[in-house]
Amino acid sequence: VIEAGLYAASGKGMQSPYIVAVTNQDLRDRLSTLNREIGGWEPPFDPFYGAPVLLLVVVDEDVKNRVYDGSLVMGNMMLEASSLGLGSCWVHRARETLKTRLGQEIMKLAGLTDKSYEGIGFCILGYPDETPQAAPRREGRVRYVE
Repeated sequence: VIEAGLYAASGKGMQSPYIVAVTNQDLRDRLSTLNREIGGWEPPFDPFYGAPVLLLVVVDEDVKNRVYDGSLVMGNMMLEASSLGLGSCWVHRARETLKTRLGQEIMKLAGLTDKSYEGIGFCILGYPDETPQAAPRREGRVRYVE
């Protein structure tokens, strides 16, 4: 899954996004609590839905295409997870997380303190209890210009 993220296209081929894999249960739970607080939910809601692995995508704030590049990393990882039978979900509030003490602690543990980074998203991974059906696709979203 991580390798698929590393092969995502990026503006000017810069390969600027970083993937911070969080597998430590304590850090995962602390990030869940913080994400819940930022989102305004009440305990015991878990915005990471019990997923044991968090892949935090971050990009140097000076990179012009950072949001696009990081989003492609997220998309690649989610597609690969699905192909492997894993559940995944894009969870927001990564940008807000990096502005907190815990966010900075995670970045320090990851060795990413040399620049200012923007959080793009959390890609959560796990084996789902059930596989949800995709919502029906809305009609008329493709326009052809000849």
